[in-house]
Amino acid sequence: MSIEEARSRALAAGFDLVEVAPDAKPPVCRIMDYGKYLFEQQKKERQAKAHAHRTEVKEVRLKPATGPSDFEVKVRHAREFLQDGHKVGVLLQFRGRELMHRELGVEMIQRFAAALADVARLEQEPRLEGKRLHALLAPIKQR
Repeated sequence: MSIEEARSRALAAGFDLVEVAPDAKPPVCRIMDYGKYLFEQQKKERQAKAHAHRTEVKEVRLKPATGPSDFEVKVRHAREFLQDGHKVGVLLQFRGRELMHRELGVEMIQRFAAALADVARLEQEPRLEGKRLHALLAPIKQR
């Protein structure tokens, strides 16, 4: 039908004339409530976004002088985070002259990663940013 006839039908029905397939010969149009259509699309997108799984990065803070028992507590907390599906950021804070012995910090983070080797892999190697040493552990997918 002609464009004018389609527009008059859409107007009479109180809806909009929406071009669905502009590349088709002849172009295909539909009589519909365009505002309602847009609303439904946004609603679907919001729903899809709500059901999407987001991984959080939980942080565990250490110091070079962290004792063995405190170290084990931190490992236990990190293990819980990893089992919940979160990534774990390991942050080792240096103070004062501790910065002179960076290798001890790297070694501590390596020990931390080794203690969690059954549930996590080292996603980001330890790197120094100012007075902090960062590393990132990601959970291993279980089948």
